[in-house]
Amino acid sequence: MTRAILVTGGNGQLGTELQRCAWPDGYEVVAIDVADLDLTDTGAIAAKVAEREWAAVINGAAYTAVDKAESDVVTAWAVNAMAPAAFGEACAKAGIPMVQVSTDYVFAGDKAGAWEVDDPVAPLGVYGASKLGGELAVRTSGARHVIVRTAWVVSAHGNNFVKTMLRVGAERDTLMVVEDQHGTPTSAADLASALMAITLRLVEDDSAPTGTFHFSNAGPTTWAGFAREIFAQSASRGGASAAVKGIPTSDYPTPAKRPANSLLSHDAIGAAYGIAPRSWQDALSDILDELIGANK
Repeated sequence: MTRAILVTGGNGQLGTELQRCAWPDGYEVVAIDVADLDLTDTGAIAAKVAEREWAAVINGAAYTAVDKAESDVVTAWAVNAMAPAAFGEACAKAGIPMVQVSTDYVFAGDKAGAWEVDDPVAPLGVYGASKLGGELAVRTSGARHVIVRTAWVVSAHGNNFVKTMLRVGAERDTLMVVEDQHGTPTSAADLASALMAITLRLVEDDSAPTGTFHFSNAGPTTWAGFAREIFAQSASRGGASAAVKGIPTSDYPTPAKRPANSLLSHDAIGAAYGIAPRSWQDALSDILDELIGANK
């Protein structure tokens, strides 16, 4: 019997990579996006989960326009909080596990060092607050669940920091990039692999660890440091290159306040699932191989 995994956000970075993962024989990934399911319609969500015998649900869809969320509060909360609530309730009724993807934005960003999974949450804006609402909804839904917080997601697909730097770097000699926000880039492919491993355990082992975990790639940097590495690796492949001048966040005002520190601890996911992320530099190399080609 085929075990079908329902994946939301199918056209996004993570959804794309979940479909590219090497799932074991006997598993089928059914990826849907906004054209297939309106995430502001909780009744439609319940019907989607009830329409067939899913093995698990991975909710990778989200309202991720961080700045727009500040003025589009109701939609952000509908997608980021009420939709997970509906998925959680439906998964509980169906007796199937749910994997919810969350974000570093649930934290205030004011801690020195990496955030642990049980550190106090204090989101700075609507996006983080609505994603925290989704976490709380899933936790209280009664569904067996895993919540995975991540940060700074990039890939060869969609819109993200790597692709923006390559595009703008091809047009300008020098770029101004924020240097006082700290975190770790996350390869969508590496995140997808971690979510696949977790989902398989949840499906096949009723005693698999549940709760909240963090996943990003390994090693700290800043947005400016990330940009410099992108251009160094791009130049070695014959791609775009530009000088990067670090600037403070105050020189780049945005409607939504960003966490100053987004570093996520991997202790919990390592202890529970044996997942040890590789360096963000190695993950970036794979993305640039796909976008530009291998080193020349």
